[in-house]
Amino acid sequence: MRYKAIFLISLLFLVMAMSLMIIGCIDYDPAEDNDNVLKIGVLGPFSGPSEKIGREFKGAVEMAFEEIEYQIGEYKVEFVWIDSQSDPKRATLAYEEAAKKDNIDVGLLNWHSSVAVAAMDAAARNQVPHFFGLGATDIINEKYNHDSEYYSYWMGKAWPSPDKLTSAYIEALQGPIEEGLWEPRNMKVSIYGEDTDWGKSFGAAIASDFEAAGWEIVGEHYFPAGATELLTVINSLEDKDAAVIAGSVATASSFTAFIEEIRKSNLQSVIIADGLGWTGEWYEMAGDNSNYVLDQVQAWTSDEAKVFKTTFKGKYGFTPSTSSGGLAYDLASFFIEVAKGTLKEHGTLNRDTFYEFGQDRLWTGEISFTDGIIMNKYQYSLQTVPDPIVKDGYFMFPVIQYYKGEDHIIWPEIWKESDFKPPSYLN
Repeated sequence: MRYKAIFLISLLFLVMAMSLMIIGCIDYDPAEDNDNVLKIGVLGPFSGPSEKIGREFKGAVEMAFEEIEYQIGEYKVEFVWIDSQSDPKRATLAYEEAAKKDNIDVGLLNWHSSVAVAAMDAAARNQVPHFFGLGATDIINEKYNHDSEYYSYWMGKAWPSPDKLTSAYIEALQGPIEEGLWEPRNMKVSIYGEDTDWGKSFGAAIASDFEAAGWEIVGEHYFPAGATELLTVINSLEDKDAAVIAGSVATASSFTAFIEEIRKSNLQSVIIADGLGWTGEWYEMAGDNSNYVLDQVQAWTSDEAKVFKTTFKGKYGFTPSTSSGGLAYDLASFFIEVAKGTLKEHGTLNRDTFYEFGQDRLWTGEISFTDGIIMNKYQYSLQTVPDPIVKDGYFMFPVIQYYKGEDHIIWPEIWKESDFKPPSYLN
């Protein structure tokens, strides 16, 4: 038995030696080495009630990386599409799998605020630096400020907290009142929205702005994300009889159902519908129910933006929006510059080097992005992190009014295309 065991061990070593000789004869291709692959986990709603946003995300990211042929230095780019399904728990599970099983090097984008609040924990636990999430709720800022070291892996929100943007609506309405273009029947506002971190953050922010301007908040009406049966909410809004109703919904099907139900009712209010235009197919979904509605979205103003819009539609078969498709393209392009900067400074791309570069160069404003098609300049500062800088010339949305599928800028004055027009039923 002893001699048989010795024979078997000798045979095993012989097989191992021959295997090593064979491997040594194979040509080595560094592109096939994991060390030369950059795995980017893109977080978005690729299925579920907001899958239209996910389609815009995916198309925009692909277009940005096609321009560099999916190559950054010696690194070949691979994507891991992390499907949030518009659900925080499912998003967290998907993110954990991407971090541990797929071994993503870095994270990019996200849509829903509630998903961002959950995902920032997953990113922190796994020490995955995640760039440019579009979740905007101030809860993200609160978590970050409570433990900035732990949550520092959420490397920068790409959409600022709503309180930095909502005052624009009040300014857009106060001007017409002062100029005699509109005389509201009362100074009352009803708040509505989806019952999510985003919906409530937006509602609280715009309510505070209206109150500061002398308006009375007469009610808050929140409904589940994705809900389309909204008659009870509309009846409650009718009972309050406010001159203005204001809110935000992140799910297109829910928002358009809400607007449609309003048009069937006797509700006669100016409607602030923040985010109705976040999907490029908003008019196909809302139709003329969107007439006179106010929103905050950027327009396809530059030649580069118009080319992107046309190219995207030709490639994917539908029109993108500026808020999801356009911003996702800009942010993917900004990330490419971040990756190039990280590689130049550290010589390698991994979780540690992205994290260090993000803190040292992105947060300090040493690296910014001015080649976007939506905003003039994307930049952060140590005073604004995790939010970007918000002001004219940086991140700022105009207030627009819809009519017949077209959007017309009514604020700020320097961008103004037309005056605010009260809905015909108010004349």
